[in-house]
Amino acid sequence: MFKNKNVMPYISAVIYSIIFGLSFLFTKKALVAASTFKLLSFRFMLAFIVMSVLILFKIIKVNYKDKPIKDLLIACIAQPVIYFIFETYAIKYTSSSYTGLFVALIPISVSIMGIYFLKEMPSKIQWVFIVMSVLGVVYILLNDFTSAVGNGIVLGTIFLLIAIISASIFSIYSRKISSYFSSFEITYFMMGIAALVFNIVSLSLDILSGNLRNYFEPLLNNDVIVAVIYLGLLSSIVAYYFMNYSLSKMSASKCMVFANLATIISIIAGVIFMNEKFYYYHVIGSIMILGGIVGANYFKTIDIKSENTKELN
Repeated sequence: MFKNKNVMPYISAVIYSIIFGLSFLFTKKALVAASTFKLLSFRFMLAFIVMSVLILFKIIKVNYKDKPIKDLLIACIAQPVIYFIFETYAIKYTSSSYTGLFVALIPISVSIMGIYFLKEMPSKIQWVFIVMSVLGVVYILLNDFTSAVGNGIVLGTIFLLIAIISASIFSIYSRKISSYFSSFEITYFMMGIAALVFNIVSLSLDILSGNLRNYFEPLLNNDVIVAVIYLGLLSSIVAYYFMNYSLSKMSASKCMVFANLATIISIIAGVIFMNEKFYYYHVIGSIMILGGIVGANYFKTIDIKSENTKELN
């Protein structure tokens, strides 16, 4: 189906999309007993500890010597740190549905930024399929739009725009530094930065509220424990590893359009595990998303650098 004979980047993209799609199920249950930042702090702390153990026992090797750490740091701060912080507050001031509408725009944002920073230009037909995939998500969310957007719509929208830009910056920089760092090295650094920042934020909030002694209390809840294990091991380590791997092997626009597949997975998970209803517009939107993903990856991305070289020759 794909012109690129190496199908592993596409398999990796599907895997990370499935994992991210299922993560909403675990997050929703855990947030009943734990705050967002507490869940994020536990999640990334577990991921960092597990990856550190793998390095300690030399199961995996990392080497950051004489490599562009500055670019790696930019990528890791952009996502998951800035992205999750602003997405969290955006939901607070708007709604999960409204947030979903904006997050669906990330593939388009990545495609536009990729033209300038990576010299990767989606062809005209690829643009059609990228937009089709995004519209599929928008179509589903508009029909599912049951939550009212609050009074802070303007502030929430600003936060969402920052989240979209940060996710796009991560995608661009992850691809940019993939020639210097392995996917594991990028993922490990991400987990370390995220664990540090979110635990500082969570500890600060507990100190201000006078609940520092109960820092680990949410872990007494089984739903929180299961969520932390899933989010820490699968959504953080495995999913981000496969995302970084895919970004190292295919154009940023092709890779990120797969993220919309998570919408379909989350719908299916909701129907199976949460007894949520499945409507006709879910089918139509899913077909648009899948068609957009296949089309965007079937056609070839234009390498501006190669095209310019040809013109000079």
